[in-house]
This record gives sequence, C-alpha cells and structure tokens, in this order.
Amino acid sequence: MTELTDIQKTQLAKLEKKLRRHVGQAIAQYNMIEDGDRIMVCLSGGKDSYALLSILMILQKQAPINFSLVAVNLDQKQPGFPEHVLPEYLESLGVEYKIVEEDTYGIVKEKIPEGKTTCSLCSRLRRAVLYKTAKALGATKVALGHHRDDMIETMMLNMFYGGKLKSMPPKLVSDNGEHVVIRPLAFCKESELIQYSELKQFPIIPCNLCGSQPNLQRQNIKHMLNDWHDKFPGRIESMFTAMQNVVPSHLCDDELFDFKSISNESEIVDGGDIAFDEPDIKQSNVVEQEDNHKLQQLNIINIS
Repeated sequence: MTELTDIQKTQLAKLEKKLRRHVGQAIAQYNMIEDGDRIMVCLSGGKDSYALLSILMILQKQAPINFSLVAVNLDQKQPGFPEHVLPEYLESLGVEYKIVEEDTYGIVKEKIPEGKTTCSLCSRLRRAVLYKTAKALGATKVALGHHRDDMIETMMLNMFYGGKLKSMPPKLVSDNGEHVVIRPLAFCKESELIQYSELKQFPIIPCNLCGSQPNLQRQNIKHMLNDWHDKFPGRIESMFTAMQNVVPSHLCDDELFDFKSISNESEIVDGGDIAFDEPDIKQSNVVEQEDNHKLQQLNIINIS
C-alpha cells in the first residue's frame, strides 16, 4: 500500500466519519442491527462491499449493542479470478470469513446466449448460494453493499422498463423467507464510496461477467442520472428524499389507497387536490439542519 499524505489522511478521516454517520442513521432508522445479531457481510471484491465491511467493523467497536460479523465471498469460478486476494486481505483485518466456491459462472455461460444480459440469472444463482451459506453460518442478517445511487437507479429501471414504482428496500425478507436482508449503505453516495475506496486502497477485483457488459439498461440509467446531476445539482438528493415520502392517496394504486370509497362526505387527505400547486421546496441548508437534528435523536448506533 502507498503511504497517504497528510492531506489524504485528513480527507480519509472526514470521509470515514461521514460514512459512519450515514450508515449509523440507516441502521437506526430501519432497525437493521439488533443486540446479538450475527451479520453475514457479502463481499464481491468491489468498492461498495469493501466499504460496507470497513464501516461495520468500525461501528461494531463503537455500538452500545453486541453483534458479530462474518465476511462471505462467493467464488463463481470466473476465468482469471485472483483467489488469493480476498483471503489475504480478510486475514490482515482479523475478521471471520468464508470463501464459498460454486461454478455459477459456468452455468450462466451455458444457459445465456452470447451477447445477452447475464445479470438476472447470475443474480438468482448467487442469492441462492448466499442464502444457503447464511443458514449454515447461523447468520441472523445478510448485509449487502447497495448504496443510495443503486436504489435510485433501480427505481428508474422499474418505472421505465417494469411499469412499477419499486426500488431496493433498505431492509426486507429474503426470497426464500428465511433471512432478513439489510442495506446499511442506503444513505451513502456512490461518489463518496469511490473516494473512500481510493483512499483506503482496497484490493479491487474487477468482474468480467456482471456489470461490465455494454448497453445494459442500468448503465444507461446511471449515465442519464449522472448527466442530470451535472446539469441540475441537488435533483438526485431530492429523488431519494421522495422515496422516503410516499403519498399513496396522490398516486393511482387502488390497493394502497381506497379510492372507491371516496365521496363528498370524505375527509380531506394529504391536502386534497394540490397536484398543480407550487411544491413546498425547502432550501438545502434547512433540509441539512433537519437531517442533523434527526441524527441527534438517534442513539442506537454511535455515529459521532
């Protein structure tokens, strides 16, 4: 590892504190981690999962509750995969870990025609192996490294291509109904995770199967959002805030809101017909003050 300059050390300390605060807020707000939990941290060898493990290890020492961590990597037998990198890194951290070897790569290449997107099948196979591993390890929670930008991109993908207003939730029950899946990086920006990864000098393992294929819909959405962010700073933050402020009575899903029973005797719901009114836009500094106030109320995880 290259020795950091004094400026870089200061940058790392500030950034790490900020990420700790974001992760602590997510954990507290959604009750992600409870006393006695055994958290299986899924490591892919990418920047996000490395950052997740790093921040959770820091919070583990600071938290007023006790929880354990076990890092798990799925070796999918991709050609050229450097099998030594993760074991050496994890041993240097002194964290409990397990490397699971399953040839899901071979299955994907056999089932998916050349040129077609492999993500869907690869993801299903990977989840099945990880859930089986979580059960064998006695894990009570499965932690994934998806961040705020992943969640926004997923919402846009579902809107544009799936016809659903749906995203990645910060906490959910797994596909097989046996595990609780958590995303502690839910409030973290990808740009900050990139900078953190560079300063921490994580041993990144590139993936030549998932996420590296050209013309993926997710990549197109990412480029669109990045371009939008450059032209209209603050819009991405507003989109994520909107995901936390859903108003079912002003959408169109009759399973979430009972539109049929509305009559002239019904009470006004969420301000009535204000769809064309000027939105109540708060200044960014006011929003930041409110966020800081919320953080002061959170005492489940020490985020100072």
